[in-house]
Amino acid sequence: MHRRTILRAATTTGLASALPALHRPEAPKRIDDPYVDRQRERTARLRRLDDVLGGGDTYRVYLGEAQYTKGLLRRSSFAGDSRRRLTALFAEQAQQAGWAAFDGGRKSDAESLYAESRDAARAAQDSDLYGNSLAFLAYSTIANDPRAAVAFARDSCATITARTPSSVRALLYERLAWACAVDNQPAGAESALATARQALAEAQHGEPQPDWSAWVDETELDIMTGRCWTELRRPLRAVPVLTDALSRYSDDHARDKALYLSWLADAYLTAGEVEQAAVTTSRALELSSTVASIRPRQRIAPLLDRLRPHADLPTVRDALAQSAD
Repeated sequence: MHRRTILRAATTTGLASALPALHRPEAPKRIDDPYVDRQRERTARLRRLDDVLGGGDTYRVYLGEAQYTKGLLRRSSFAGDSRRRLTALFAEQAQQAGWAAFDGGRKSDAESLYAESRDAARAAQDSDLYGNSLAFLAYSTIANDPRAAVAFARDSCATITARTPSSVRALLYERLAWACAVDNQPAGAESALATARQALAEAQHGEPQPDWSAWVDETELDIMTGRCWTELRRPLRAVPVLTDALSRYSDDHARDKALYLSWLADAYLTAGEVEQAAVTTSRALELSSTVASIRPRQRIAPLLDRLRPHADLPTVRDALAQSAD
């Protein structure tokens, strides 16, 4: 399926409301709080693009937003608290651009944007965005240096205060759990997952959540739980929680569902369920073909290598043939 087909289909899932935000109105000569509010709303709308498109498609959009805001901070005059608030918005936009860069295979660009976001969040005195920038740095360094990733993730959780929204607390702790799992620290992973779940359980009705963390819910946390147990080679724990969570996860989020299915396939392989792993891998391949993201294919490639010795099985042959298309 071509990505333009995805764009047409996505008009029923919220993407249509994001696309008009690509038109950028002229900034006022003097930046005030209402203007910053409008830009924050614009950033939230544009973030919806990430639900259905990969970083290969969204990186330039998000980078352009961050660069534009950075330019405003250099050349504009400001009323009241608007400079600090716009600086915080720049930190948020740099994180989104960094995420798209990471998703699109631009690792060095991602790390540079995360570091810039960290500095901006510190300047804006926004502890939530500062913590999230550290969590992103943990995520981007985890493949090469899991121990450093754990340190970044612990530092991100140390930014949490009594005023930190529940979704932010859950997000930071689930990323700590993932870093611990990759570094083979099962006790640390389990403790962080429990703390993240407690954060969601303690959420007050009507508690305002930042748009950049509002997607963290019970389903997301279940998926992260399954990913952690897969990484720790505990398939009996991983398979049930991933199967249940993915049954609630929409195919509209093709990139993320493909990624999460890859962990389910991994858990099946660890458990010796080769045919089920092959079927799951085929589904992940199907979903990953619709998005411009390198990460699903990076995850699926080693699964295919592990499946090849079982090519006498029809389901495995089908998955291998599908990967060659």
